[in-house]
Amino acid sequence: MPSLRQGWAHRATHVRVWRLAAPMIASNLTVPLVTLVDSVMAGHLAHAGQLGAVAVGSAIYSLPIWIFGFLRMGTIGFAAQASGRADGDALRRLLVQALLLAVGLAGATVLLAWPLLGPLLHLMKPSTTLDGLTRTYLHVRLVGLPAALANAALIGWFLGMHNAGMALRVTVVTNVVNIALNGVFVLGLHAGVLGIAASSVCGEWIGTLVGLTGIAAQLRRYPGRLPSHALRRWASWRPLMAVNRDILIRSLALQGVFFAVTVLGTRLGDSVVAANALLLNGLLLAAFALDGLANAVEALAGHAVGARDRVALRRALVVAGGWSLIGSALFALCFGMAGRLFVDLQTDITPVREIAYGYLAYLTALPLVGVWSYLYDGLFVGATRAREMRDAMLVAGVAFVVLAFALRGWGNHGLWLAFLGFMLVRAGTMAWMARRISRRDGWMGARAGG
Repeated sequence: MPSLRQGWAHRATHVRVWRLAAPMIASNLTVPLVTLVDSVMAGHLAHAGQLGAVAVGSAIYSLPIWIFGFLRMGTIGFAAQASGRADGDALRRLLVQALLLAVGLAGATVLLAWPLLGPLLHLMKPSTTLDGLTRTYLHVRLVGLPAALANAALIGWFLGMHNAGMALRVTVVTNVVNIALNGVFVLGLHAGVLGIAASSVCGEWIGTLVGLTGIAAQLRRYPGRLPSHALRRWASWRPLMAVNRDILIRSLALQGVFFAVTVLGTRLGDSVVAANALLLNGLLLAAFALDGLANAVEALAGHAVGARDRVALRRALVVAGGWSLIGSALFALCFGMAGRLFVDLQTDITPVREIAYGYLAYLTALPLVGVWSYLYDGLFVGATRAREMRDAMLVAGVAFVVLAFALRGWGNHGLWLAFLGFMLVRAGTMAWMARRISRRDGWMGARAGG
């Protein structure tokens, strides 16, 4: 096995990592950019309630997107391993399975959202204005959910076969359309919160159409046929569903923490929840950029596992890990030096600005802490070791609950410290699990769930 220095010195691995990571970093950065544009649009409307409505509405809408993150994460690991084996039949079956799951889950979520929206908002105890505007936003935004989930499945499938260019195209088209229509609906037509939601819906559906048009060209690289009989057998679904189950539990725990931050912030006032949302936009910006390197690890690790190439797996981790550390340090430096400018660009509401300034230190620290979680996520996803991901997230979630309760008397500082502790525990637990698997030489014998 190559040493760390030998792994870092392997030029071909750097090329492979960046050939995947560069398009995905560009792709991923457009996601928080859209949230940032939405916040800027709402932040320059008449009052803080409109910014709060977009923040709270986006948090609620993001719940199914993140909860069903297995549509991308589960798909990419299996697609990468199938491409490593050059198994065209498995790639076709996986694509159909992922899209069927996306459509079914979107339909079920929309049906459940209508009766649950009232109790969910009541839990947050928002003001009357915030409640009404949030309902308006969500009623429109849910129309795009089937497209959003289908896009996740398509991106995972393309990326698993190392076609980062097509994954980039789907995401960029989705988000560029969203940003452009924000200008038309909000600035041109003065549609306010309703216009922000409509822009997102249009972008999601157009992105889906772009993704569907790229399937045929991709499949020509992997000859095979769709084994339709296999779709009717539970045995062909079991590995995918086992991994998806564990990723679902992991995502529920993760979203539970982010949602708790929003809920607890809402109880501290409209301006506090708005300020926290602006800072979390910074974390998302760093996370989505660094996730591009994690996406490269997902594809390269899955391909190495499929080909049973231990050396390639280690090299991918060393190279991606080194670049991830460099990237996280750059984000921390930027937030430390230009954090106030970052807040000012998002809103001109003075009370929100003043509150956000007081918590910039947490935003500066988070990229350095969170980067390891993103990297290990890439390893576990590519190797389809979803059970370990699930267990690490549950441990970190419990740590957040304990810390949030213990520090409740510290107000918003306590909330941010609990979140920082959550990220530390998550990274540490995953590192310990990865080391234990390596000692048993367990990566090449990856399990499809637990």
